[in-house]
Amino acid sequence: MTIQPSLEEVERRIQIVEDNLRELMENAAAYSGAADEERNAQRISDQQEKLDALLKQRAALMGKT
Repeated sequence: MTIQPSLEEVERRIQIVEDNLRELMENAAAYSGAADEERNAQRISDQQEKLDALLKQRAALMGKT
């Protein structure tokens, strides 16, 4: 049996991921170089996937599936 996180916990996780995305985008704008750009792009993509999943989870918890 899987324990579902509360809406409050999902909201907290969303805020963390949004903060991470904001920071990654700021860092991407500040640094240049092919290796840095590729690494930042992958990190941004990973965080966006997490955010998308959390937003879907939040919608389900709110009955908006």
